[in-house]
Amino acid sequence: MKHFINLRNIPIRELKKIINDAKKRKKLRRNLNTLDSDPDQPLKGKLLIQMFEKSSLRTRLSFYIAIKQLSGGALTLRTDELHLSKGGESLTDTAKIISTFGNAFMLRTDSEEKLSTLKKNMTIPLINGLSPNSHPTQVLSDVFTIEEIKKKPISKLQICWIGDSNNVLNSLIEASVKFSFKLNIGCPKKYQPNKSLLKWANKNKGKIKIFSNSKLAAKNSDVIFTDKVISMNDKVNKAKKIKDFKNFKITSYIMKFAKKDAIFLHCLPRGTEVTNDVFLGRQSKVFQQAQNRIYVQKSILLYCFGKLRN
Repeated sequence: MKHFINLRNIPIRELKKIINDAKKRKKLRRNLNTLDSDPDQPLKGKLLIQMFEKSSLRTRLSFYIAIKQLSGGALTLRTDELHLSKGGESLTDTAKIISTFGNAFMLRTDSEEKLSTLKKNMTIPLINGLSPNSHPTQVLSDVFTIEEIKKKPISKLQICWIGDSNNVLNSLIEASVKFSFKLNIGCPKKYQPNKSLLKWANKNKGKIKIFSNSKLAAKNSDVIFTDKVISMNDKVNKAKKIKDFKNFKITSYIMKFAKKDAIFLHCLPRGTEVTNDVFLGRQSKVFQQAQNRIYVQKSILLYCFGKLRN
């Protein structure tokens, strides 16, 4: 049994196995319908329990389809229907009950503490579908998408993030260390990434540069990433924050500083951080990026169950 909580805690050989397995499984599904099972039916009879404390579209859909294609089943719990949300049952007891009924648990949470408590008390794999500090399933899928489009290892590419320092960027920083790729980060000075995370990255030979100028960050990049400036449950002065990021909007002008064949990615949902002509333009691969969540979630599930193919 293996958990999937943060990319930094998973050996690179395992992360590469997940991506390679996802590549193979995607090829095998070219002539199959959405809910047709993979021929090997590796998780037949297994139940994935999901719970969302934050809104979810892509994570919810992709994990549901992923477990179904692996011949398992999915059950989604709502926090307002559980004793958990009313304080009637401890998180420890909830973890034990879920472990009794299900075979894996995917949680999208508003609390790192909840994730930690569940991990300590579950006897089934726990998958982090998003937490305040991390979004590992999204970023591993993004690595998959980049390699699929660019047809080369991500270690040979220069990646650029322009925008807020949030949970997606945290996981992208961890991925940059694990996969050894160059990462430029463009953001206002007072919105720079977590110092302890940067310290960890530097200690582990991370190739990370931070710019307070979006044009310099984008220069010669193969991929431009961004995300919403105002994240879910972001308790800030929204008008002020949007103003602070006015020079970090992804426009066709900014894209010109990247390589000619650069692609644009966004984990969605989008806000005002990117113009329509970029988001809907030829360099944008956001919908391919979203669909690929299915294939990587499948291989993450197989990793957790110890059933990845060599």
